[in-house]
Amino acid sequence: MDEREFKGVSDHEVRIVNRETMTIKGVLHVDSSDDQEIVLDTDLGLLTVRGEDLQIKQLNLDDGSFSLDGAISALQYSQGGGSRSKAKGKGFLDRLLR
Repeated sequence: MDEREFKGVSDHEVRIVNRETMTIKGVLHVDSSDDQEIVLDTDLGLLTVRGEDLQIKQLNLDDGSFSLDGAISALQYSQGGGSRSKAKGKGFLDRLLR
């Protein structure tokens, strides 16, 4: 991906400490979550976090912050999901209640 594609995107930040805790800035909503995989829609596309005993500790969609605990084994970004084309705040519940 080209850096020019993300002009106008707020600061996106991922911080992992000892592969046990993770904080992310720029989360739009959580697509799915279980103890082995969490899929997040972020400013920069879908982010899949894989591991064991993953637990969401904090989610604030107003400021786009998210944190989790668990044994983190992989992160993967993909372009799917249309993060930048969706209206902010459209998430799992909005799709469920359609």
